[in-house]
Amino acid sequence: MKILLLASAFNGLTQRVWCTLREQGHEVGVELAPAHSDPGTLIRAVERIDPDLILCPFLKHRVPEDVWRRWTTVIVHPGPVGDRGPSSLDHTLLGQGPRWGVTALSAVEEMDAGPVWACSTFDVPEGITKSALYNSRVADAAMECVATVIRKVTNGERPVPAEELPLPVPGTGELPLLRRSAFALDWRASAAELARRIAAADGAPGAPAVLDDRTYCLFDATATGEHTGAEPGTIVGRDCESIAFATGRGTLWVGYAALLEKKRGPKLPAAMVIDAAGAPFKPAPEAIAETVYRREGDIGYLTIRSYNGAMHTEQCRRLTGAVEKALTEDTRILVLTGTEHAFSNGIHLGVIDAAADPAAEAWDNINAIDELCLAIAGAEQLTVAAFSANAGAGGVMAALCADVTVARDGTVLNPYYDMGIFGSELHTWSVANRVGERIAARLLGEKLPISAAEAQQVGLIGAVGPRDWDEFQRWLRAVAIGYNEPVTRGRMFAAKARRRAESKPLSYYQTIELAEMARDMFDDRHGFDAKRRAFLGKSAPTETPEKLRFR
Repeated sequence: MKILLLASAFNGLTQRVWCTLREQGHEVGVELAPAHSDPGTLIRAVERIDPDLILCPFLKHRVPEDVWRRWTTVIVHPGPVGDRGPSSLDHTLLGQGPRWGVTALSAVEEMDAGPVWACSTFDVPEGITKSALYNSRVADAAMECVATVIRKVTNGERPVPAEELPLPVPGTGELPLLRRSAFALDWRASAAELARRIAAADGAPGAPAVLDDRTYCLFDATATGEHTGAEPGTIVGRDCESIAFATGRGTLWVGYAALLEKKRGPKLPAAMVIDAAGAPFKPAPEAIAETVYRREGDIGYLTIRSYNGAMHTEQCRRLTGAVEKALTEDTRILVLTGTEHAFSNGIHLGVIDAAADPAAEAWDNINAIDELCLAIAGAEQLTVAAFSANAGAGGVMAALCADVTVARDGTVLNPYYDMGIFGSELHTWSVANRVGERIAARLLGEKLPISAAEAQQVGLIGAVGPRDWDEFQRWLRAVAIGYNEPVTRGRMFAAKARRRAESKPLSYYQTIELAEMARDMFDDRHGFDAKRRAFLGKSAPTETPEKLRFR
């Protein structure tokens, strides 16, 4: 089938749909359609393509009538049957709805009002943020809906009017746009309530809070029952860049913040935005800690947590220290993984852009993440890295420094650099070492996402585990135990020795990469400065890249 993906951006969900449909043998192309785009241009593009089906996995505005009347056009809406409006996830998280869903419906004149092709519902985990919910439960439900749409279109079936269907989530209906003021924080409320409001506003618009007569947007929060007796809104502790606040009941830990004046400033680690000087050290709760280490006999498990996958200089240095400390344990295998909702996308563009000298900060950041990669690649133990969620750029390359790399089903990898930089993280060694020079050149040159399944097929990773989070964790533990079986362990250590013997010193690859990166960061030879700012500002694409169009 010839399928056109019409989207406002080539985001994670659109990438996952794109990868899956291509793997199923469909002819797939993308047209990016930002809200301000000329409808006539879009109509002409669709006429030129003449698709069998138009899917809109992430579209923020109406499809032109001349399109949906002539071609079957299906919108993937992040709400169950009956839900309408632009703030679906915000409402359900703010209202503590225990269940939500995704609906695939035909585009019509009214937004989210067309007949229904498919609907999939799911439980909403307590405390989950909006972005985490979107990238996990919503994305999974969306993929189920897309599969149903493809089957029904192939079989010649038609959608059902929404009014003829029962409401899978009672009480759903049209809800208004929620603006930032709807998430305002009152420090006299409980820490649990404040954390829930911050989670519902995650990403955008952010939850506003007043501290010392200045207004900030807060992100990445978790609550504890600890009561300090301090005045609500008082800073009562700090761990790395995370800050603890007293509330009406309990303590609120905040990982990220942005100054809110005439407009929202950059979103950065909290202590880089809010003055927490003099705050006493307190260990952050596990839900917001950068690393969690546990050991089971000969196997150590290190979970790395990075908000939205970005890792700044000091964080990379701390992660390197955590890896090195774990490697001092009397273990034979070290397993490194991320959380259910984030793995890593490499260096922290936000912290770089906010620095007094962005080029110098970028240089420090890339050197710091390289040290993490060297610690993983140079380990005497067998190392296993597991992509627990989507990953990109340096985050992919860091995991490839392990002896064995696996992934959770449904994850999308972007194993390339597309920010005006050559890239480092030992990628000139790790990628070709796994897939050969030809495929490595294609992956790095085409700059296209690949699914976990395709990554396994080309040899970039070794295996793909279950999508369900609990099942994946059990599977990963079984993988580690399997590698610890004496015969298998001996074979893997022999392969590790051969890999080292057949390669040049790792410092050789790092030296070449950093020489290129120095020119990109200090001389800006490929537009790193402008591309970084466009990415952080979420600038709408002016045109669709040719690599995404029908080939």
